[in-house]
Amino acid sequence: MIKFKKNLFLFCAGGLGYNLLEIVWRGSSHWTMFLVGGSCFRVIGSIRRHFPKMRLIPQCALCSASITLIEFLSGCLINKKLGLQVWDYSHLPLNIFGQVCLPFSLLWGGVSILALKADTLLCRFLDIPPIEHRHSI
Repeated sequence: MIKFKKNLFLFCAGGLGYNLLEIVWRGSSHWTMFLVGGSCFRVIGSIRRHFPKMRLIPQCALCSASITLIEFLSGCLINKKLGLQVWDYSHLPLNIFGQVCLPFSLLWGGVSILALKADTLLCRFLDIPPIEHRHSI
């Protein structure tokens, strides 16, 4: 139960952090972005813990690709299927169905640096140990 509470705290921290980032960036946010942001933050934390020796740039590239995939799938559900029209990148270059685009994918790489650091600090605060990698011979 304690592990669940710690994971829930990290999810909520990521959701709140993303909502605040979006409010600063564009002046508003949507409740669904709390869920998307929390999911992305948990994935970023998993990447950090599963690939602790990976250099920062490849780690950020993996985070960016993961965020872009989550954003695409979320956009197809939230914007297309449910019709909530939370975001639309169709006016931006190199977009896919208006749900993701290259400029924001690159931006997610930069945001990942902050998210990786935040996850590190929060895991220390919550006393979540690093993952031990065991290699079999």
